[in-house]
Amino acid sequence: MALPQISSADQAKLQMMQEMEIEMMSDLYNRMTNACHKKCIPPRYSESELGKGEMVCIDRCVAKYLDIHEKIGKKLTAMSMQDEELMKKMSS
Repeated sequence: MALPQISSADQAKLQMMQEMEIEMMSDLYNRMTNACHKKCIPPRYSESELGKGEMVCIDRCVAKYLDIHEKIGKKLTAMSMQDEELMKKMSS
């Protein structure tokens, strides 16, 4: 089965969207890492490995961070769809 051909303009848009998504995910990872590290790990290390409390704190922090990120993404998507529908109604 042959893949549909896409124009070079569409390919450029797709490439740009992929690069933006990678950049956003990288930013999310960096912000999450910094926030959870600051919250859960003391500035002075007493041991070379994480303690149980530190591991639990990091697990919870990451889970909350990703949960909130997902909720915000869904809300923004819904708002964007509402805006598109409103624009369609206004242009009709």
